[in-house]
Amino acid sequence: MLKFGFVLAGSLVLSAGLSAQDWPQFRGPNFSGVSLEKKALPASWSEKENILWKTPLEQRGVSSPVVFDDRIYLTANSGFRLDKLHVLCLDKKTGKILWQRELTATGNTGCHPKSNMSAPTPVADASGVYALFATGDLAAFEKDGKLRWYRSLVSDYPTIGNQVGMSSSPILANNTLVIPMVNSGESFIAGIDPRYGNNIWKTEREKDTNWSTPLTVAYKSGTQVVMMGKNEVVSYSPESGKALWKFPTGSAAAASPTIAGDKILVPAGGVVAIAMDGADKAKEVWKQQKLFAGYSSPVFYEDRVYNISGAGVIVCADAKTGKDLWQERTKTKGKYWASPIVGDGKLYVCADDGIVTVAKTGDKPEILAVNDMKDEIMGTPAISDGCIFLRTTKAMYCIGTK
Repeated sequence: MLKFGFVLAGSLVLSAGLSAQDWPQFRGPNFSGVSLEKKALPASWSEKENILWKTPLEQRGVSSPVVFDDRIYLTANSGFRLDKLHVLCLDKKTGKILWQRELTATGNTGCHPKSNMSAPTPVADASGVYALFATGDLAAFEKDGKLRWYRSLVSDYPTIGNQVGMSSSPILANNTLVIPMVNSGESFIAGIDPRYGNNIWKTEREKDTNWSTPLTVAYKSGTQVVMMGKNEVVSYSPESGKALWKFPTGSAAAASPTIAGDKILVPAGGVVAIAMDGADKAKEVWKQQKLFAGYSSPVFYEDRVYNISGAGVIVCADAKTGKDLWQERTKTKGKYWASPIVGDGKLYVCADDGIVTVAKTGDKPEILAVNDMKDEIMGTPAISDGCIFLRTTKAMYCIGTK
């Protein structure tokens, strides 16, 4: 079911207007979880220090914040049956809620008790934001909050399933909104026109339980969309949806792949580094089982790969060889659903019990600070304009030194 609202004229390409300060999608502008900025970030903070603003949130959300220009976009969920879906826009400088919109779920709202229907992270560009919910509801809003279009994907494809909750996030690639819908029912990856919401292409996928978010990779032959599945990694053309190459993994997908220079880091039985081998296939470069994490995606920074294990151990490996360099245990009993991020040479890892551990990147382990948010953290933080934007289930924080 497709509904139209106001349409903004002009190009809707993600790269148009994108700056180092933007964090427009899950795990940032480069899909590696690393800030492109060269600005100082704090290692420690408290109620009296380095928290620039805090905005209480009425509805619980487990998605990550995204930032474009002067706006932060969030999704949230409420209602006894989790059938109220929310999209929020905040002012980046003040934390003021500029607008909030509510949709009613049209799909199944069943999910894991730690999650909810706002698990997918939205994606933003200069024109506004695109929000996908685990119910199969998909909407585009202008940056001033006007509805551009809305689709109920379960109305279009009634057998879409949601047995334990979906969290794969949409991305923008070559002026195409890419929607990953892999589930126990009708499964597919689709390219959607961001201006009007109609399908440009739709490619079937194997039925599966999948929480992995695709990424875009720029090759000499052009941009490709790479997505993990139950048993393989598949690369697609963002223009046609045609499968370009496949790489077998033999492992289910909970975390998401990461760009690491000329390689793709695939979280499958640890982390497998793959690289293009010719124009239509990929090959394994190395595999490191110690980088295994249940839900967190690896992060690549300055020839190092970092991840946080389900047991709370930070692991660092050489990005060229996969060699294990060091391990360091964090001081928390929490689980890790959020993925680690890097900014200003610091690694930030967030546990679901609210403990944020900050470690120094490099060849030796060094814990710089341990910060207690005293609230549950499920989403991955964003970095923009010298600040960390961290979302707990009850509030949005701006953490910085200015």
